[in-house]
Amino acid sequence: MAGRPLPLFHPSEPSRPLVITVTGGAGQIAYALLPLLASGYALGSEQRVSLRLLDLPVMMEAMRGVAMELEDGAYPLLDAAVVVTDDPRVAFDGCDVAVLLGSFPRKPGMERKELLARNATIFREQGESIKAVARGDIRVLVVGNPANTNAWILSQYAAPAVPPEHIMALTRLDHNRTRSLVAHTLHCRVDAVDGVVVWGNHSSTQYPDVSVATAPNVTRGRMRAAVGGEAFLRDVLIPTVQTRGAAVLAARKLSSAMSAANAIADHLRDWLCGMKAGDSGQSWVSAAVMSDGSYDIEPGIFYSFPVRCAGGGAYEIVHDLPVDEFSRKYMQATGDELIAERDEAIALLRRGSAL
Repeated sequence: MAGRPLPLFHPSEPSRPLVITVTGGAGQIAYALLPLLASGYALGSEQRVSLRLLDLPVMMEAMRGVAMELEDGAYPLLDAAVVVTDDPRVAFDGCDVAVLLGSFPRKPGMERKELLARNATIFREQGESIKAVARGDIRVLVVGNPANTNAWILSQYAAPAVPPEHIMALTRLDHNRTRSLVAHTLHCRVDAVDGVVVWGNHSSTQYPDVSVATAPNVTRGRMRAAVGGEAFLRDVLIPTVQTRGAAVLAARKLSSAMSAANAIADHLRDWLCGMKAGDSGQSWVSAAVMSDGSYDIEPGIFYSFPVRCAGGGAYEIVHDLPVDEFSRKYMQATGDELIAERDEAIALLRRGSAL
């Protein structure tokens, strides 16, 4: 599933910085992410960047403050003119990479259909704008929830200019959480844990899978027993990862912005620069991409798979990992949720609710 390579380092245009658009530019995740983009942490110490920040009109003053802080950071790799705007056509004009943080949040009493309808409008407009004015090789990372289905909606409106292989939804935060919890359980370094997989939706149905993971003194196929068996997985590890965002929100009274920003930087580094230049020692990472039917997952939905990133925006789904009955049950449940979300989105679009 390798898309046409993104000319990340612009070999024919060495003086042109990479144009990165961040939506929800006045929000918490953006505030934590932007220094990682400007400093070279995400994309390397030689890649210059130009930042475009998009948010609602009422957030313009806050975004101007963020832009001032970026200027005051004196980042050598950051193009001096940080653009702040409430116009998607301005934000995505000539954009190479888009990180879509902004979405309509679920509020108390709101049904899923209403949430999907609100976000369908947002991601329709952004998809149309990207299709109209972004560069042809743009890569888009959807973070705003429901991220997987928002990515699907965006793919419908950005087509055919933007192939679905150029769009991903973030599950790297869930991947990092799983890896960290395994390391904590085994009392080892996080970077010594390899082979975890997060399957499915970025929601409470996601399936963090350690069945083929390895660690010091834990060979492939023995991780389940090493961390405490299926009971530990079912009662502790899986629900802990599934509900970690809610736990952070309950403790902090704010969402998990710092870890989300770090996961976005990890994802972009591996996707655009290649895994050898990214996270140390991982055989693959987790990302939500459009299903091609691998592992008997419904084609066309954005589902989190294990992927390998070759750099320049190319990736491939890792095939032939073993899936037993224990895993299949969880993988099917999260896939069923994504199919239901997609079908609700299709019904909304057909009724014109988001047109």
